[in-house]
Amino acid sequence: MATSTLLAHWVNTLVEARLPVLARTLSEFARLHADEEGTPQQIAQVVLHDPVMTVKVLQFLQQHRSRHRSADITTIAHALMMLGTSPFFAHFCEQSSIESRLAGQSAALNGVLAVMSRARHAALYAHEWARLRHDVDPEEIMIAALLYDVAEMMLWCFAPVLALEIAERQHNDHTLRSDQAQRAVLGFRLLDLQLELVRAWQLPELLHVLMDETRTRNPRVRNVALAAAVARHSAHGWENPALPHDFAQIAELLACSTDEVTARIDKVAAHAATEWEWYGVPPPVPRASEPVTNPDSNA
Repeated sequence: MATSTLLAHWVNTLVEARLPVLARTLSEFARLHADEEGTPQQIAQVVLHDPVMTVKVLQFLQQHRSRHRSADITTIAHALMMLGTSPFFAHFCEQSSIESRLAGQSAALNGVLAVMSRARHAALYAHEWARLRHDVDPEEIMIAALLYDVAEMMLWCFAPVLALEIAERQHNDHTLRSDQAQRAVLGFRLLDLQLELVRAWQLPELLHVLMDETRTRNPRVRNVALAAAVARHSAHGWENPALPHDFAQIAELLACSTDEVTARIDKVAAHAATEWEWYGVPPPVPRASEPVTNPDSNA
């Protein structure tokens, strides 16, 4: 079957699918709703821990946009302001969970939770660097990084046998690149599926731009790609040989030294490690490094 046909089949399947979210997301929503404490800021914090929930919120706003609104909603904060907390809970409280969908499939569940944990790390790195760059809207960069690997999450949820085969091939051959393993098993790269899904789900066009690897001359696109790279390369520890190159690229992006880059990465990684219970994935062992002088990170 031709690559374009295979890709179209997957896109059509996932567009029609009922996307499950983290069980923790549902329990947090239930708590906020029951206590009537759900401010837009609190709800946004829950949503931004869950890439699939983030997709669903942005998709809902895009599909229910007013005829008089021409601009895309590109952040969760703006989406909640437009929707309102009561309509939000009315629409999103009853959902299926990833844990229920993959009950009895522990390897697949561990696989998707690991990708989601990695995505949250990437989002926090991306937000910090965007803030340091004085980006026009750091949350847009954060969301693009959070969703950068959502196609892989979909694979674990809806085709776990194929996701496991890709993971096994890479485990058995450490020189095998991700896109090579994906093409061998699926017939296409997950990034290609990702970009098609952004459009098929009617997500903001900006997300398509920020995830497009052909646009890396754009500093916002580089910010997203480098955050995803650092999260992926550090997922199993800080000894990955690709990380020094990542750090050098980030130093160039931020116009600072690699020592400052690594110190700031350590700070964000330490914060991300405190959130591990969301995903049940133990964080990488922290690196030993010198603290940055007077860091002003709010990640």
